[in-house]
Amino acid sequence: MKTFENSKSLFRSTLVAAALAAGLGATGTVLAASGDAAEAQPQSDSVGAAISDTAITAEVKAKYLGEERLKSSQISVTTTNGVVTLTGTVGSSEAKAVAVELAKSVDGVKSVDGADLNIQSAAVTTPPAAQQVAKTTERAISDSVITAKVKSELLADSVGKGLDVSVTTNHGVVTLRGNLSNPDAISHVKDIAEKVAGVKSVDTSGLTSSGS
Repeated sequence: MKTFENSKSLFRSTLVAAALAAGLGATGTVLAASGDAAEAQPQSDSVGAAISDTAITAEVKAKYLGEERLKSSQISVTTTNGVVTLTGTVGSSEAKAVAVELAKSVDGVKSVDGADLNIQSAAVTTPPAAQQVAKTTERAISDSVITAKVKSELLADSVGKGLDVSVTTNHGVVTLRGNLSNPDAISHVKDIAEKVAGVKSVDTSGLTSSGS
């Protein structure tokens, strides 16, 4: 009888031990899974933060592009964990305040650091030589555009497209050269050139007429 009781006790102990082992095993699995998730989470947050920072930077730059008060400003924008840092130059203290306020208005921005946003004073304006180069380049581009438009209009015209006319532009003054069939053709191409936007005057002294 004692032997039977001892066997039952041993069997019961074995079951309890097995149950505890199973419970510990399950708990260990859950903890391991939780641990894996905990390790993976920071990486996910980091990627999400990077995407969010990029979006914030793009949104801030977009707001600056449409702001007239920042037209002459040169601002660099960087975002780290929602904190926007502005560097560069602005034309006035008002422009600096506008830049900071616009950045703050973007969704997701936690704070804006504009300490390195310098106000450009009259004493540090662009040197005259550099200004002249910029104006010359701008004018050259404008003259090139006018020349292209005049040529395009001549080609689109039923009479002008058959004429051999050279077109050059300097400071908005268009010069036409070539040999045309008659004086009326000279007047016709002059009228076409004068109608192009940006043209100040048209010089036809280089045009000759074989019919005159």
